[in-house]
Amino acid sequence: MSRVFVVYSHYSDKSFNAAIKKTFIDSAKAKGHEVDYVDLYKEKFDPVYAGEEPSADVLDHRKRIEKSDTIVLIAPIWNFRMPAIMEGWIDKVLAPPWAFRFKKLIGNYGYPQGNLEGKKAIVFCTYGSPRFAVATFFLNMPVRRLKRGIFYICGIKDILYRRYFAVPFVSDEKRREFLEDVKNTANKI
Repeated sequence: MSRVFVVYSHYSDKSFNAAIKKTFIDSAKAKGHEVDYVDLYKEKFDPVYAGEEPSADVLDHRKRIEKSDTIVLIAPIWNFRMPAIMEGWIDKVLAPPWAFRFKKLIGNYGYPQGNLEGKKAIVFCTYGSPRFAVATFFLNMPVRRLKRGIFYICGIKDILYRRYFAVPFVSDEKRREFLEDVKNTANKI
């Protein structure tokens, strides 16, 4: 079985994101996976990065990632980005030189060398918008940025991105379908 580190960012325990978190954790544990998770809001994670050395909580999260096989992010998409607390977590925890470093190529140019190779990532995101708006007008910007701009640079190539659209407007039946997809995703780790 594998070790999973879940990073959750939604302020409400009554949100659909909370249902995603519970469904994923319960399903992964039922399959025998070891699950470690952090709730950034409850932990009061400070997302502001001002060039300081990594704090104790950042170092702790990095150690937990090092022990894991899979990193799971659960968050809504607001204004085509994750909440600031998750974005700050990404900036502070998945930062160089720990998560990646730049190898010099020619002259002043370098390329990133990921330090998290061999790990998997799963991202669960909810949207208030319908799929058409995100895919058409914004060219799937959140997907591209998270996959290519964050995980690929860190060396993680095995990435599953699960998106649930128009969550505030869909039926309870559709939400149950979404949660069944979360359960199936956890069952396939």
